[in-house]
Parts: sequence; structure tokens; C-alpha cells
Amino acid sequence: MALTLSIVIPTWNEEPLVADAVECARAVADEVIVVDGGSPDRTVEEARRAGAVLVMAPKGRGPQLREGARRASGDVLLFLHADARLASHARDAILSAMADPAVVGGAFYIRFLPRSWFTKFLEPANDLRRRVTKRYYGDTGIFVRASVYRALGGHRPWKVMHDYEFSGRLEAAGPCVYIRDSCVWADARRFEGREIRTLLTWMLVQSLYRLGAPPRWLSPLYPDVRGYLPERFIRLARERIGRPPP
Repeated sequence: MALTLSIVIPTWNEEPLVADAVECARAVADEVIVVDGGSPDRTVEEARRAGAVLVMAPKGRGPQLREGARRASGDVLLFLHADARLASHARDAILSAMADPAVVGGAFYIRFLPRSWFTKFLEPANDLRRRVTKRYYGDTGIFVRASVYRALGGHRPWKVMHDYEFSGRLEAAGPCVYIRDSCVWADARRFEGREIRTLLTWMLVQSLYRLGAPPRWLSPLYPDVRGYLPERFIRLARERIGRPPP
């Protein structure tokens, strides 16, 4: 029997992006769940209009991902940010990997849009870190067997480092697949115009976490800062994944 795939998308004030995120995710998944943290904009309405299963949860990606996974019905769970898009053959790549019953999960190679000097540095740096440390973040499109996710206890209910911590437990649970011939395209909006500052912030947060700092102390160091040119990202991403403009 074929495996089914559920995509869980956590949102907070993603009105300009969420409908496109859901539409693109529905092209590869059997179920798309948007878990909103109480956005004051029209994120919830746009997600419903696009055909997502709408779930509410306390704000914070950790709690939101946990609740989305609890409600998901798929055999495989894939956690995807609202500002990320899967390559067109991502479903085939996931299900091919999971056809091996020993494989517990994995993640994708990540690329950023628009292209810049910083993305040309960041992508291979992320690739190297992933292969050396066996740790990765949620923007890489982490996927996992639903049974394994529940056996592991899911994501910690943290606002930051929940994905990094979970990836370590996932890698320890069994063989994981790093899909490099397909990728996730992510929006570069967070660090445009603040590339060096963002890089130093990432390094600081990760270093403090590895030294034992509680995630609740680290959350203020990683504020919810984002530039907004959603139409640009949607256009560029659709060009890459081969979908017509909305």
C-alpha cells in the first residue's frame, strides 16, 4: 500500500504567502495542515480559502508543529515553512527514500531566492554543516515517519532550536536520507540587507545552545524580522518548481 504524505505549515502573519504555500504543497501532498499561532492578519482566512486543514495553536513553531503533527493523518510528515517551496519531484524523492522500511526520515538540500553573493556562500555552508554535524533546521523541509515522530515525542515546545534539537534525535533514531538531487527553495527575505548581522546571530544562538543555554533565553536573540516582497518570491519560486503564475 502506498504511503501517504501530510505537510504541516506553521504560520504567523503570513497572509501574503500562505495561499500560494498551500496551493504548491497540495500539488505534492495528500494533506496540507496550516497551524496558525493567532495571526492578527488574514492568514487563517487565506489558508482556509486555499484548501488547507486549519489548526490553531499557541504561537511558536515548536508548539505549532507539535499540534499539526498530532492532527495529521499521513504515514509521513513533512514540516515546511510558509516561505519555502518544494521542488516538483519532491514527493517522488521522499516516497522513494521511505520505501526502505529502515529509513526514519530526512531533509532536503536548501537553496534561497533571490540569488545573491550571500546565498552562494550560505547554501554550500549549510550543506557542509548538515553532512558533518547531522543537524539541520526546519527550513530544509524535515520529513519523518509519523510513527517515528510520535515515538520520539515530537518537537520540543520551544520557539527556537526545536528543529535543530529534533533533527539530532531523528538522526539517532535510525538511517536518515539527505535528498540533494531535489531541493527546497526558501525566501531570502529574513537576511536581505542584514546578511552579516544574521550570520553572526545564527552563530551566537547556536553556540549558546550547544553550551547549554535554555531555548527560552535564546528566543529574544532571534526576533521575528522579515522583509516583505512576497510577489517576488512567489514568482521566482514558481519559475524554479515549474508551476504557472497564480
